[in-house]
Parts: sequence; C-alpha cells; structure tokens
Amino acid sequence: MNLGLVCPAAQGQEALCGGDISILAAPDLLALINHFNGLQVLSPPAFAVQEDEPVSEPDLADIRGMETGRRALEIAAAGGHSLLLSGPPGAGKSMLAARLPSLLPDLSVAESLDVSRIYSAAGLLTGGRPIRRPPFRDPHHSASLPALVGGGARARPGEISLAHRGVLFLDELPEFSRSALEALRQPLETGQISIARAAVHVTYPARFQLIAAMNPCRCGYLGDASRECRKAPRCGEDYMNRLSGPLLDRIDMHLAMQPYEPLGYMAGPPGENSATVAERVRCARQMQAERQGARKNAEAALEDLCVSAEAQNMAQAIAARFRFSARGYTRMLRVARSIADLAGELDIQPQHVAEAATYRSRSSAN
Repeated sequence: MNLGLVCPAAQGQEALCGGDISILAAPDLLALINHFNGLQVLSPPAFAVQEDEPVSEPDLADIRGMETGRRALEIAAAGGHSLLLSGPPGAGKSMLAARLPSLLPDLSVAESLDVSRIYSAAGLLTGGRPIRRPPFRDPHHSASLPALVGGGARARPGEISLAHRGVLFLDELPEFSRSALEALRQPLETGQISIARAAVHVTYPARFQLIAAMNPCRCGYLGDASRECRKAPRCGEDYMNRLSGPLLDRIDMHLAMQPYEPLGYMAGPPGENSATVAERVRCARQMQAERQGARKNAEAALEDLCVSAEAQNMAQAIAARFRFSARGYTRMLRVARSIADLAGELDIQPQHVAEAATYRSRSSAN
C-alpha cells in the first residue's frame, strides 16, 4: 500500500523538501474530512521556485595581520574542529569567530533537510525555504539553560540544536552558567542532546562546531604587557576554574591570542579573502570524504587518520611528556590530520603533529 502525507497548506513547501512522497495540502480540517468523504478533492502543494535570500557573511579580507589566528581558523574549518580563543579585550577573538561561516561549504541536500527539520520544529523556517548554509548561532552568556539546550512545554530545540551542522559561538565562555557549560559535554561527544520533561522525552541532533572565546581573567588583562591585572595570578586561576577539565578536554584546539595593535593593523597588508581560504578548505574536505566518507576529521576514528611511523612516535612522546589524556591525544592527531589535508599529504608527518600539539597547550593533562 502506498502511503502519503497530509499537511497544512501553509507547510506545503516544507513538505516538498521531504523527497519522493505523495503529499496533500489541506487548508483546514473540514477540507480534509470532505476529501476523505469524496466531497472535495485536495491537491498536492504546488512547487514554488524560491530564490535563496542573499547571505552576507563577514570576510577574512577585513582582517589584517593575525596570521596565527587565521591559521587556526582555517584548520578548524577544514576538519570541523572546536576552537577556544583566549586573549585580552580587543584581541580580535569575536572578529575571527564571525568569519568562520564564510570558510565553510554549503550544506549537502541531506544536511539541508536535516537542519531544516529542526528549524521547522522551532517555528523558524521562513516561508518553507530550506536552509542551505551552515547555521551560525551566538547566544548571549545570560541565556537560560532551556534556551541553550531546548525545553519548554513542547520541548522545542534550543541554540545547541539550532547550530546543528553549523557553528555555535559562545563569547565570554566562563560567564555562562555552570549548568549550561556542563550541558555542552553530551553533544560535543555524541552529536545529540536529550531533553527530559515530565510529559515528554526528546532527543534532538546537535552536531555543531563549537567556537568559544574568553578573556584570560575576570578583568581581561592577565599577561598583557600594556595593562596590569591587579589580582594576578589569582584572578586568572579563579576565572579558569569556572571551566571544568572534562569540558576543556573536549575542545580540539586552544589558541591564546595577543593584543591587537592598531598601528600594525593599519600598516599590514590585506589578508587573503574568505573565498581563497574556503577553496583550500573545500579541497581538504574532499580528501576527508575520499578517505573516511561523511565523517569530518573531528569525528574520525584513529584507524582512518593514516599516521606515519615517525609522526606516531612524536605524538606518543608529546602525549607522555605533557600527560595528555587519551581523549586529548586522539584530538591532537585529528587536528594533525586536518593540517596534513590542507597540505595535500596522504599521511600525517611529524611537522603536522608538531603544529597540532601547539593547540593542546591549555588542557588535556590528566
């Protein structure tokens, strides 16, 4: 027996995104009853050609200098890695994070449908138009736990799920509530978030790329040669203690940024634009797809990473010296894999491991 779908007329365009299935669109319940009683004939929704709304994303060409930060952003984009940027106010953390979406490829048809379903459930799918670009969500640190993970009487998806297959940017990371920060651990590990309420239990997809930013201490000037933190080093220690070790260990890359000098900014040459970097990211992701299918490097199994013997020995020595956890060791190799892909290398070499290790300096020790 062939099965079909009946939907409200207002959601007809959304239903058409579901693929090859028979669909009827009813303007109201009476029309649906009349249809099944043979008094009225409902028609399938008419396909309307909709042009995608123009997307305006900040471009990397706007940033002069900051080569270390630009490099980390490119690696993160290539492998889908989570990234924590720390540095004093004005170091350019938020400016870099806002430009990550411009480096990411469009969503595939399957990914677009996956994301669009979530936005439909949240009532955020405009005009039934499918979402084709990776979402970018940046909730304020005062956001409640239900706003982040989802909830309410109907257990709607929260910011974590709305960032599915896109970017979740958390600025001022330690300012988020402890419960909100700990709620990140499940989706960072499993790619989904479970919402339990008295009358309902729902699991939403939440495979997002986390980009977080923070000051080195409460006042923001710990380690800044131009301004003194009057409560150093206690100020920085107390601030970092707001972030648990297990959470930090789940973040692939950690980058300490230096103050951004206005004179250097004005004098420096323009950087590469996003289109140029995005092409390198596309090539790196193509290598990933040929090697391990749909999984990005951030999710790859160790056996998929293709590590040379010399690189393996170096990685093990670094992990032993700095007492990396097993998770930290694996994440270092995954980042090294992305660095190798950007270089067009089939196997991870020692120089790729050496660079990847610099992004594990803040955490990963047992």
